[in-house]
Amino acid sequence: MLRDRNKKPVRLWLNIGGLGLLTGTLDGLAAIAMNYKIGAVRIFRFIASGAFGRSPSAGSTEMVLWGIFFHYFIAFSFSATLFLLYPFFIRLLKNKYICAIVFALITYVITNLAIVPLSKIGWRPLSIGSVLRDYGVLILTIGLPIALIADRFYARNISKAPIG
Repeated sequence: MLRDRNKKPVRLWLNIGGLGLLTGTLDGLAAIAMNYKIGAVRIFRFIASGAFGRSPSAGSTEMVLWGIFFHYFIAFSFSATLFLLYPFFIRLLKNKYICAIVFALITYVITNLAIVPLSKIGWRPLSIGSVLRDYGVLILTIGLPIALIADRFYARNISKAPIG
């Protein structure tokens, strides 16, 4: 019994870590595919500019690596938070696919109305077309993976939990 208790937190954090890598990779690949004309290097330099602005080293490999780090850090943060909040959302919304749509909406709103405007990138005007496109991508790359993996994780672990 003691051994099983120690495995649950490990399984939880392995799921969250793997989920952060999955969502970061899916979202990064989607960004690269949607902006293939400008290329991955410029995308990740742009992400890094949110923290560093247009610094003299803006064209360096270091800025690309910082952009990749920030991208995965943000994806991991959303993934971990929403994964841990999944039991609350599933009780409220009753459907994992609705949870996925809400998770994508939360991610979109926080990213585009808080993170980017508060960064050195600043406020950027939004168009209906880009909002719908970006929101659709977030449903597929963030919302669905989190909801599906969290649903499977919590269904397995809650059903095995002792009553009382």
